[in-house]
Amino acid sequence: MMLASPVDTATHGEYAIPDTPGPLLRFTGRITGDARPFRYHVYGGWFCPWSQRVAITRALSGLEDVVGMSFVDGDRDGRGWAFRERYGPDPVNGFTLLREAYDATEENFDGHVSVPALWDRENARLVSNDCATIGIDLATRFRHLATPVVDTYPERHRERIEELDRWLGPAVNHGAGAAARPGAARSALLEAFEQLDEHLSGSRYLIGDDLTEADIRLWVTLVRYDVGVNAGRTVSPGLHVHPHLWSYARALYRIPAFRDTTDFAAFSRPGAVRPDWD
Repeated sequence: MMLASPVDTATHGEYAIPDTPGPLLRFTGRITGDARPFRYHVYGGWFCPWSQRVAITRALSGLEDVVGMSFVDGDRDGRGWAFRERYGPDPVNGFTLLREAYDATEENFDGHVSVPALWDRENARLVSNDCATIGIDLATRFRHLATPVVDTYPERHRERIEELDRWLGPAVNHGAGAAARPGAARSALLEAFEQLDEHLSGSRYLIGDDLTEADIRLWVTLVRYDVGVNAGRTVSPGLHVHPHLWSYARALYRIPAFRDTTDFAAFSRPGAVRPDWD
């Protein structure tokens, strides 16, 4: 199978999210009653928290032999994400650039080429590049094919999971990057950590004793915090100053679905000191 040529910004420029009208995530299809073995494949990136959310859910839902997943290279130029030697070729279509999957779905695609992206082998097109709905569909649509290790999106907790996302999404998942600079985002992030620490002093997971999609969504940001935005300890002394939150995060890391989908080298900043997750 073919691999993309090396990153070449001199020739292709730097990648920039296109300033085109419409939503950033253009493909928002869903898996409905057509969930069959090997029909779907996820294109992801080891560096990407949104891809890791899907990878964790895929593992906890028992789908590693039902839904394929492969990974793009962690570096890109103006052509966008590509398949290179580090993580291997595209095993489904033999594409060298992820853009080809987008172009196959929408001719002359002019939007954002992102991961994760869910590919339908039968119809040879992308279904979705919305990590939230991809994760929900993996957790709920394949029960007739695989027995989940954990039901991460149980009906009794769905309203609470989405309620938590409306808070933690802006404050933590999307706010962590902006917290590098003093201001409202940093204050919101640190306040959320304080509230989470208090909540987790009396709760094993975000929703009682049940591990759910809410924990997955939060955790992928926590595992990146001290080697990413807080690598220089400019935002806070570290996640460990919130003892209950830190204990909770490390307990999740001990679960294979979380640990085995974590590649610190893929997302740590140069010179970052990795905390003792073990």
